[in-house]
Amino acid sequence: MSYTFQVVALGTVILSIVSAVIGSVSVIKGQSLIGDAIGHSTFPGVVLAFMLFNIMETYILVVGAMVMGAVAFFLIQHITHESKISLDSALALILSGFFGLGMALKSYVQGHSNYRGTQGIDDFIFGQAAYILKSDVYLIIVTSVIGLLIFFMFYNELKIYMFDHIYAKSIGINIKKINVLILIMTLAIISVGLKAVGAILIVNILIAPTVIGQLWSNRYGVVLTIASIVGAVSAFIGTYVSTAFTGIPTGPAIILALSFFVIVSMLFSPKGFISRMIRNKRLGGAL
Repeated sequence: MSYTFQVVALGTVILSIVSAVIGSVSVIKGQSLIGDAIGHSTFPGVVLAFMLFNIMETYILVVGAMVMGAVAFFLIQHITHESKISLDSALALILSGFFGLGMALKSYVQGHSNYRGTQGIDDFIFGQAAYILKSDVYLIIVTSVIGLLIFFMFYNELKIYMFDHIYAKSIGINIKKINVLILIMTLAIISVGLKAVGAILIVNILIAPTVIGQLWSNRYGVVLTIASIVGAVSAFIGTYVSTAFTGIPTGPAIILALSFFVIVSMLFSPKGFISRMIRNKRLGGAL
């Protein structure tokens, strides 16, 4: 019943619901690892923004994260289109390179006397709900509302684009515009969620809920509903554990809750191992 917990839980639950919805686009398109690379690449943007303004203000750090995430995305596109390097290799190079840069910059500012109040930077690696402020929650809410508005305004175009890229192009859907919209939504959600979940694990709340939804249904609307519910429940559980027990970061706690639901779904869903075993036995008995 703590007021602080209620504020933090509200922020992480909303973040997880919107992440599940927006993340479904990348999962269904088979581009989940691009979100992972962008998530890791936002961290040096956070540190650089702090170095430029020398203030631990979430709004400023989020802008830095979005700028660096966009740079990483366009570098991935340039490398894959202008060279013989494969997408997997480009993702690995950008992810490790940018995150390594972020860690190096973090070590520099924490060891430099000109920068004070640097302890909060560590929260952007693994996330820490206990230090989320009202202003952070307001930022999450505003960004989430904008992200959902964009998603549902272009819902039909996004759905066609996800399931049949060639058909979408043939009927006149602007593919470049859709790609930009997906990038903006993904970048915005990743950036505002860094403080709660962390750069390393933010991609999991974009991917895992949709994976769970797909194990239970083939209908996109049902997948979105299941993904949103599971994301919200996992965020609530993870935030509670993080807030109630000292020293447990929010990101890992939420991901552990999500992982539990993934395992349960892999075992007991209609597409799960146990269900398949039962069907195989029935077919074997019938033969």
